[in-house]
Amino acid sequence: MREAYHVELDQLAENLAAMSVQVADAMERATKALLEVDLGLAEQVISDDAKVDDARAECEEQAYALLALQAPVATDLRTVLAAIHAAESLERMGDLALHVAKAARRRHPDPVLPDAVKPYFAEMGKAAVKLARQVEAIIKTKDVSAAKDLEAEDDQVDDLHRHLFTVLMDREWPHGVASAVDVTLLGRFYERYADHAVSVAKRMIFVVTGRMPGYGSDDEDLTI
Repeated sequence: MREAYHVELDQLAENLAAMSVQVADAMERATKALLEVDLGLAEQVISDDAKVDDARAECEEQAYALLALQAPVATDLRTVLAAIHAAESLERMGDLALHVAKAARRRHPDPVLPDAVKPYFAEMGKAAVKLARQVEAIIKTKDVSAAKDLEAEDDQVDDLHRHLFTVLMDREWPHGVASAVDVTLLGRFYERYADHAVSVAKRMIFVVTGRMPGYGSDDEDLTI
């Protein structure tokens, strides 16, 4: 029984890692659709989002079944609880990629982004996808050091997002209000996507250490 139980825990982690791959692929395709005005690719991201939703539902069902039937404690309990929260964050990452794809579709056949800001979004997209792919590895390995490093790498997306505002606030911005709104919203989607990746990494630290980084002035013990 215990062996089967740990097989189920391992499968739960594998399902979360597979979700990470899904949302990484979604943002990679959505960014390409955005930059290259590719309607077909945008439609693919939009239609595939249901698969991410289904994956979250499967992870949650599996996690709640483990809670109900196995009454896990200590590290096992942290694993199950972290999986529930991580699945939510990964679904949100999929939703944010969906928003990017919908923006590309909404403006088609016109480009959403002025040429002046395309390089920033290309870099944000690349960094966001890299974070999601690193999350996959962290879920599989529970590497605390790699999980902590992820937060530092998120700074690249934050820096790019902040720089977008300096471009938008320039009095010489020639592209109008509608374009500025699009750029602002899209920049926020990438920033939040990266933040959710960091949140998943923090959950993995919690699984291993029993501490959740980023609570209060110091890391605090949680009551599990």
